[in-house]
Amino acid sequence: MAFDYKKEYKEFYMPQNKPSIVTVPKMNYIAVRGKGDPNDEHGEYKDSIGLLYAIAFTIKMSYKGSRKIDGYFEYVVPPLEGFWWQECSDTIDYANKNGFNFVSLIRLPDFVTKADFDWAVREATSKKKADFSKVEFLTYDEGVCVQSMHVGSYDDEPKTVALMHEYMKANGYALDISKSRYHHEIYLSDPRKCAVGKLKTVVRHPIRKV
Repeated sequence: MAFDYKKEYKEFYMPQNKPSIVTVPKMNYIAVRGKGDPNDEHGEYKDSIGLLYAIAFTIKMSYKGSRKIDGYFEYVVPPLEGFWWQECSDTIDYANKNGFNFVSLIRLPDFVTKADFDWAVREATSKKKADFSKVEFLTYDEGVCVQSMHVGSYDDEPKTVALMHEYMKANGYALDISKSRYHHEIYLSDPRKCAVGKLKTVVRHPIRKV
């Protein structure tokens, strides 16, 4: 059976729908940076998702071709994630979607090296005749965070965030969003196939001990 990160690392991907504190280890990602409204059908965010999955599945299916990645095992591609921020702010204004900056992400298995990633970019570029120059290999050490499962519309996330911040303060922590630590979302539902009221999203914020 293929290794499923969501099932094997439930503390990071399947938290309860109430706040908790977690220490997230260093991980490697496929990443694409951009700006703008994520709902824009012709915007940078929609393009970033296509780029990410093209590289993710090139690596996943590498065992069927000439590239033999050392330590490879069959796995389920981890869920889509996103770091989000707006300039000069440590909060998210959900009404100002055009002001979003983002890094779209898909986690890489630990056996994937930078050389394997570079091969996948060349392979996808050759086979799909597309430009993958925006795609990068990103190593990120997220550290201590408060998180919760959010169920429902993305626009309703402030309710979940408020509970997270109350819990954080009650446990002696302060918010630590900065130019290098972000509002983080992990998307467990496909909005094309799931009713808005049932969407599941892990919402995570970086914190520091007071």
